[in-house]
Amino acid sequence: MKMLTSNKCLLAAIVLVLSISTVSLAAGSIVFGDFSWDSVQVHNRIAGFILEHGCGYDVTYKFGESIPLLLGLRRGDVDATMEIWVDNIYDAVVDALREGEIIAIGCNYPDAPQGWYVPTYVIKGDAKRGIKPMAPDLRSVFDLPKYAELFPDPQARGKGVFYNAPTGWVAHDINNAKLAAYGLDKDFNSFDTGSDAGLSSVIIRHYQRGEPVLVYNWEPNWVMGLLDMTRLEEPPYDEARWQEDFGTAYPAVTVQVLVNRDFPSREPEAASLLANYSTKLEHTNAFLAYMQANDASVDETARWFLKEHPEVWTRWIIDRDVIAKVAAALEE
Repeated sequence: MKMLTSNKCLLAAIVLVLSISTVSLAAGSIVFGDFSWDSVQVHNRIAGFILEHGCGYDVTYKFGESIPLLLGLRRGDVDATMEIWVDNIYDAVVDALREGEIIAIGCNYPDAPQGWYVPTYVIKGDAKRGIKPMAPDLRSVFDLPKYAELFPDPQARGKGVFYNAPTGWVAHDINNAKLAAYGLDKDFNSFDTGSDAGLSSVIIRHYQRGEPVLVYNWEPNWVMGLLDMTRLEEPPYDEARWQEDFGTAYPAVTVQVLVNRDFPSREPEAASLLANYSTKLEHTNAFLAYMQANDASVDETARWFLKEHPEVWTRWIIDRDVIAKVAAALEE
């Protein structure tokens, strides 16, 4: 994701908490907003499968980029989306919330992190692969200067290389500022990976070879779900320092469920389920890894999650009949 800074106090103050606690059979229609990344589409289909097969709703999905779909939510052309990274389009979301056109109905998963990662075998080794620890005391970004030669820049003798986010992402410029703020620009160069796919390929290539690599990344994504990576420690997030030179950890991001303002009154049963919808970061990492490893569609991945984690989704539903109907549909 191309996220970046956060001020969740305002958002928290205007989140609506629903008190509806039951889901019953209903015959309505729901349009989910499918943003352009995989995880939101899978989360939409997890919720959509339950609402369609357990509650009798007619469920459809509308694809689009962030701002157009947000406008659809504001107008009511789109009813809901299960994963919005508010910090990506903070001003637009907060404006819509202030105008009362959309509602932050719940939190899908809290505290999505991002930062600088190395493969865990760099620190701990990997006996199964015959890899010995390369930097056993590497814990923090401030430990990196003594390991610059471990991450050699092929274009600059004696300096290490940090594989950055693509140019154009807000994170790219923030990471360059971090290198300077931490005094690491003397020992490391920043390398633009060109794209999301380019960044992922850098990680996979080094990991498969058992080589050290220092990269920017975030969670959840399929790489983090598939590989064992360790995020290096940074000074705890401090807003004043962040505004000064970005010399702290990235702020954690709460990923919200958004609905159109009229949706809870029009479809209270569905709104109840979406308000109860809650997962953990590792769930999204895991289903994205499954999707990548098995070349699965978003619909197949949603069914896999529902089959694998009934202990998660059954907590969102009080009506036992709904749970039974969903379970039966998963066996078809």
